[in-house]
Amino acid sequence: MGNVFVSVKDLELAKQHDYKWIDARFNLQNPNEGLTLYEEDHIKNAVYWNLEKHLSDMQKNAGRHPMPDKEQLKTLFEQSGLQQDQFILIYDQGGSPFATRAWWMLQYGGFKNVKVIQEGYQALRKAGFKTTSEKTIVASTQLEMNWQDQLYTDRDGVKAIVDGKEKRTLLDARANIRYRGEEEAIDKIAGHIPGALNYDWEQLIENGYLAPNDSLLDVVSKDEPITVYCGSGVTASPLYAVLKEMEYENVQLYTGSYSDWITKYEVEKG
Repeated sequence: MGNVFVSVKDLELAKQHDYKWIDARFNLQNPNEGLTLYEEDHIKNAVYWNLEKHLSDMQKNAGRHPMPDKEQLKTLFEQSGLQQDQFILIYDQGGSPFATRAWWMLQYGGFKNVKVIQEGYQALRKAGFKTTSEKTIVASTQLEMNWQDQLYTDRDGVKAIVDGKEKRTLLDARANIRYRGEEEAIDKIAGHIPGALNYDWEQLIENGYLAPNDSLLDVVSKDEPITVYCGSGVTASPLYAVLKEMEYENVQLYTGSYSDWITKYEVEKG
Protein backbone atom coordinates (compact mmCIF):
# COMPACT_ATOMS: atom_id res chain seq x y z
CA MET A 1 0.00 0.00 0.00
CA GLY A 2 1.51 3.31 -1.09
CA ASN A 3 1.18 6.88 0.16
CA VAL A 4 -1.77 7.53 -2.15
CA PHE A 5 -2.88 4.43 -4.02
CA VAL A 6 -4.10 1.06 -2.83
CA SER A 7 -4.60 -1.97 -5.06
CA VAL A 8 -7.87 -3.88 -4.79
CA LYS A 9 -5.91 -7.03 -4.00
CA ASP A 10 -4.53 -5.37 -0.85
CA LEU A 11 -7.99 -4.64 0.58
CA GLU A 12 -9.81 -7.08 2.83
CA LEU A 13 -13.33 -7.99 1.71
CA ALA A 14 -14.29 -8.66 5.31
CA LYS A 15 -13.49 -5.05 6.19
CA GLN A 16 -15.82 -3.50 3.60
CA HIS A 17 -18.07 -2.08 6.35
CA ASP A 18 -15.09 -0.51 8.13
CA TYR A 19 -14.05 1.54 5.12
CA LYS A 20 -15.67 4.86 4.27
CA TRP A 21 -16.30 4.86 0.51
CA ILE A 22 -16.45 7.81 -1.90
CA ASP A 23 -17.54 7.34 -5.52
CA ALA A 24 -15.95 10.06 -7.69
CA ARG A 25 -16.79 8.77 -11.18
CA PHE A 26 -17.25 11.55 -13.73
CA ASN A 27 -16.98 12.35 -17.43
CA LEU A 28 -15.81 15.82 -18.53
CA GLN A 29 -17.70 15.42 -21.81
CA ASN A 30 -20.92 14.35 -20.05
CA PRO A 31 -21.15 15.84 -16.53
CA ASN A 32 -24.24 13.76 -15.64
CA GLU A 33 -22.66 10.40 -16.43
CA GLY A 34 -21.02 9.84 -13.03
CA LEU A 35 -24.24 10.28 -11.09
CA THR A 36 -26.07 8.03 -13.58
CA LEU A 37 -23.45 5.32 -13.04
CA TYR A 38 -23.68 5.76 -9.27
CA GLU A 39 -27.48 5.43 -9.34
CA GLU A 40 -27.19 2.25 -11.42
CA ASP A 41 -24.61 0.59 -9.20
CA HIS A 42 -21.99 1.58 -6.63
CA ILE A 43 -20.05 0.13 -3.70
CA LYS A 44 -22.44 -0.40 -0.79
CA ASN A 45 -22.30 2.60 1.60
CA ALA A 46 -20.43 4.82 -0.88
CA VAL A 47 -21.39 8.50 -1.08
CA TYR A 48 -21.18 10.25 -4.45
CA TRP A 49 -19.00 13.31 -5.05
CA ASN A 50 -19.52 15.12 -8.34
CA LEU A 51 -16.55 17.05 -9.78
CA GLU A 52 -18.63 20.10 -10.69
CA LYS A 53 -21.20 20.06 -7.88
CA HIS A 54 -19.02 19.10 -4.91
CA LEU A 55 -15.33 19.40 -5.84
CA SER A 56 -15.54 22.75 -7.66
CA ASP A 57 -17.38 26.02 -7.10
CA MET A 58 -18.71 26.66 -10.58
CA GLN A 59 -20.13 30.06 -9.50
CA LYS A 60 -16.63 31.47 -9.03
CA ASN A 61 -14.61 33.14 -11.76
CA ALA A 62 -11.29 31.37 -11.17
CA GLY A 63 -10.73 28.91 -14.00
CA ARG A 64 -12.99 26.19 -15.36
CA HIS A 65 -13.18 24.14 -12.13
CA PRO A 66 -12.66 26.72 -9.39
CA MET A 67 -11.55 25.81 -5.88
CA PRO A 68 -14.43 25.53 -3.38
CA ASP A 69 -13.91 27.62 -0.23
CA LYS A 70 -13.18 26.02 3.12
CA GLU A 71 -16.75 26.35 4.38
CA GLN A 72 -18.12 24.55 1.30
CA LEU A 73 -15.60 21.72 1.71
CA LYS A 74 -16.23 21.40 5.45
CA THR A 75 -19.97 21.09 4.72
CA LEU A 76 -19.30 18.42 2.08
CA PHE A 77 -17.08 16.43 4.46
CA GLU A 78 -19.62 16.67 7.30
CA GLN A 79 -22.64 15.84 5.13
CA SER A 80 -20.71 12.82 3.82
CA GLY A 81 -20.40 11.58 7.41
CA LEU A 82 -16.61 11.71 7.44
CA GLN A 83 -14.41 11.50 10.53
CA GLN A 84 -10.84 12.72 10.45
CA ASP A 85 -9.31 9.41 11.62
CA GLN A 86 -11.40 7.07 9.41
CA PHE A 87 -9.94 4.91 6.65
CA ILE A 88 -11.42 6.52 3.51
CA LEU A 89 -11.32 4.88 0.07
CA ILE A 90 -12.06 6.77 -3.15
CA TYR A 91 -12.68 5.26 -6.55
CA ASP A 92 -13.49 6.47 -10.03
CA GLN A 93 -13.48 4.50 -13.30
CA GLY A 94 -9.70 3.98 -13.05
CA GLY A 95 -6.98 5.82 -14.97
CA SER A 96 -8.92 9.05 -14.42
CA PRO A 97 -8.30 12.34 -12.57
CA PHE A 98 -11.48 12.42 -10.47
CA ALA A 99 -10.61 10.20 -7.49
CA THR A 100 -7.29 12.03 -7.16
CA ARG A 101 -9.12 15.40 -7.20
CA ALA A 102 -11.28 14.18 -4.30
CA TRP A 103 -8.20 12.73 -2.55
CA TRP A 104 -6.38 16.06 -2.86
CA MET A 105 -9.34 17.96 -1.34
CA LEU A 106 -9.22 15.59 1.64
CA GLN A 107 -5.44 16.08 1.98
CA TYR A 108 -6.07 19.82 1.99
CA GLY A 109 -8.66 19.23 4.73
CA GLY A 110 -6.11 17.40 6.89
CA PHE A 111 -7.50 13.87 6.53
CA LYS A 112 -4.69 11.38 7.06
CA ASN A 113 -6.05 7.92 6.10
CA VAL A 114 -7.27 8.40 2.54
CA LYS A 115 -6.39 6.13 -0.40
CA VAL A 116 -7.34 6.01 -4.07
CA ILE A 117 -8.36 2.62 -5.48
CA GLN A 118 -5.74 2.22 -8.18
CA GLU A 119 -7.70 0.01 -10.59
CA GLY A 120 -11.09 1.73 -10.26
CA TYR A 121 -14.67 0.62 -9.74
CA GLN A 122 -14.96 -2.45 -11.97
CA ALA A 123 -12.01 -4.12 -10.22
CA LEU A 124 -13.78 -3.68 -6.86
CA ARG A 125 -16.91 -5.31 -8.27
CA LYS A 126 -14.90 -8.15 -9.75
CA ALA A 127 -13.14 -8.73 -6.42
CA GLY A 128 -16.48 -9.27 -4.72
CA PHE A 129 -17.06 -5.99 -2.89
CA LYS A 130 -20.81 -5.56 -2.29
CA THR A 131 -22.60 -3.16 -4.62
CA THR A 132 -26.06 -1.62 -4.59
CA SER A 133 -28.21 0.86 -6.48
CA GLU A 134 -29.63 2.32 -3.26
CA LYS A 135 -28.52 5.83 -2.35
CA THR A 136 -26.35 5.88 0.75
CA ILE A 137 -27.88 7.71 3.71
CA VAL A 138 -25.32 8.90 6.25
CA ALA A 139 -25.48 10.77 9.54
CA SER A 140 -23.72 14.13 9.38
CA THR A 141 -20.62 14.67 11.49
CA GLN A 142 -19.09 17.74 13.10
CA LEU A 143 -15.46 18.30 12.26
CA GLU A 144 -12.61 20.33 13.69
CA MET A 145 -10.72 21.06 10.49
CA ASN A 146 -6.94 20.99 10.19
CA TRP A 147 -6.41 22.80 6.88
CA GLN A 148 -3.14 22.15 5.08
CA ASP A 149 -2.81 25.52 3.36
CA GLN A 150 0.68 24.77 2.02
CA LEU A 151 -0.83 22.23 -0.42
CA TYR A 152 -2.78 24.90 -2.30
CA THR A 153 -1.87 28.02 -4.23
CA ASP A 154 -3.79 30.62 -6.20
CA ARG A 155 -2.97 32.94 -9.12
CA ASP A 156 -1.06 35.40 -6.90
CA GLY A 157 1.08 32.59 -5.49
CA VAL A 158 1.97 31.44 -9.01
CA LYS A 159 2.73 35.05 -10.08
CA ALA A 160 5.27 35.20 -7.25
CA ILE A 161 6.95 32.07 -8.68
CA VAL A 162 6.96 33.50 -12.23
CA ASP A 163 8.43 36.78 -10.94
CA GLY A 164 11.18 34.92 -9.07
CA LYS A 165 9.95 36.02 -5.64
CA GLU A 166 9.32 32.42 -4.63
CA LYS A 167 11.61 29.58 -5.67
CA ARG A 168 9.40 26.75 -6.93
CA THR A 169 9.24 24.68 -10.12
CA LEU A 170 6.02 25.01 -12.11
CA LEU A 171 4.95 21.73 -13.70
CA ASP A 172 2.27 21.72 -16.42
CA ALA A 173 0.30 18.44 -16.61
CA ARG A 174 -1.29 19.02 -20.02
CA ALA A 175 -0.42 17.34 -23.31
CA ASN A 176 2.83 18.65 -24.80
CA ILE A 177 1.08 20.07 -27.88
CA ARG A 178 -1.07 22.29 -25.62
CA TYR A 179 1.88 23.22 -23.42
CA ARG A 180 3.86 24.37 -26.49
CA GLY A 181 0.86 26.40 -27.64
CA GLU A 182 0.57 24.59 -30.97
CA GLU A 183 -3.01 23.47 -30.38
CA GLU A 184 -5.65 24.69 -27.94
CA ALA A 185 -9.22 23.43 -28.21
CA ILE A 186 -10.45 24.56 -24.78
CA ASP A 187 -8.86 27.82 -23.63
CA LYS A 188 -8.97 31.13 -25.51
CA ILE A 189 -5.20 31.63 -25.42
CA ALA A 190 -2.63 28.94 -26.29
CA GLY A 191 0.64 28.44 -24.43
CA HIS A 192 1.81 27.86 -20.87
CA ILE A 193 2.61 29.77 -17.69
CA PRO A 194 6.05 31.37 -18.15
CA GLY A 195 8.93 29.21 -16.94
CA ALA A 196 6.85 26.06 -16.47
CA LEU A 197 8.13 22.59 -17.32
CA ASN A 198 5.85 19.96 -18.85
CA TYR A 199 4.88 16.40 -17.95
CA ASP A 200 1.72 15.04 -19.59
CA TRP A 201 -0.34 13.36 -16.85
CA GLU A 202 -1.50 10.64 -19.28
CA GLN A 203 2.04 9.20 -19.20
CA LEU A 204 1.09 8.01 -15.70
CA ILE A 205 -1.61 5.64 -17.02
CA GLU A 206 -0.32 2.08 -17.15
CA ASN A 207 -2.62 -0.89 -17.91
CA GLY A 208 -5.61 1.41 -17.49
CA TYR A 209 -4.68 2.86 -14.10
CA LEU A 210 -2.44 5.50 -12.56
CA ALA A 211 1.02 4.41 -11.49
CA PRO A 212 4.42 5.97 -10.67
CA ASN A 213 6.68 6.56 -13.64
CA ASP A 214 10.44 7.00 -13.28
CA SER A 215 10.49 9.36 -16.27
CA LEU A 216 9.20 12.00 -13.84
CA LEU A 217 12.62 11.94 -12.17
CA ASP A 218 14.14 13.23 -15.43
CA VAL A 219 11.88 16.31 -15.31
CA VAL A 220 11.78 17.27 -11.62
CA SER A 221 13.97 16.14 -8.74
CA LYS A 222 12.65 15.08 -5.34
CA ASP A 223 14.36 17.91 -3.49
CA GLU A 224 12.79 20.81 -5.43
CA PRO A 225 9.52 22.47 -4.36
CA ILE A 226 6.94 21.86 -7.13
CA THR A 227 3.67 23.55 -8.06
CA VAL A 228 1.54 21.52 -10.47
CA TYR A 229 -1.19 22.87 -12.74
CA CYS A 230 -3.12 21.85 -15.86
CA GLY A 231 -5.99 23.44 -17.77
CA SER A 232 -8.52 23.65 -14.96
CA GLY A 233 -6.92 21.98 -11.92
CA VAL A 234 -8.45 18.54 -12.55
CA THR A 235 -5.80 16.59 -14.49
CA ALA A 236 -3.06 18.15 -12.37
CA SER A 237 -4.37 16.12 -9.43
CA PRO A 238 -3.17 12.70 -10.72
CA LEU A 239 0.27 14.23 -11.35
CA TYR A 240 0.24 15.67 -7.81
CA ALA A 241 -0.88 12.30 -6.41
CA VAL A 242 1.81 10.31 -8.24
CA LEU A 243 4.50 12.76 -7.10
CA LYS A 244 3.37 12.11 -3.52
CA GLU A 245 3.26 8.35 -4.18
CA MET A 246 6.88 8.65 -5.32
CA GLU A 247 7.73 10.48 -2.09
CA TYR A 248 8.26 13.96 -3.47
CA GLU A 249 8.10 16.09 -0.32
CA ASN A 250 7.10 19.63 -1.24
CA VAL A 251 4.25 19.68 -3.78
CA GLN A 252 1.32 22.05 -4.13
CA LEU A 253 -1.59 22.39 -6.57
CA TYR A 254 -2.66 25.50 -8.43
CA THR A 255 -6.35 24.68 -8.59
CA GLY A 256 -7.27 27.58 -10.89
CA SER A 257 -4.56 26.44 -13.31
CA TYR A 258 -4.01 27.73 -16.86
CA SER A 259 -7.68 28.69 -17.44
CA ASP A 260 -7.42 31.02 -14.42
CA TRP A 261 -3.91 32.34 -15.19
CA ILE A 262 -4.79 33.59 -18.69
CA THR A 263 -7.58 35.84 -17.36
CA LYS A 264 -4.91 38.18 -15.98
CA TYR A 265 -1.36 37.31 -17.06
CA GLU A 266 0.83 36.70 -20.11
CA VAL A 267 1.80 33.26 -21.37
CA GLU A 268 4.79 31.63 -23.09
CA LYS A 269 4.85 29.40 -26.14
CA GLY A 270 7.27 26.78 -27.40
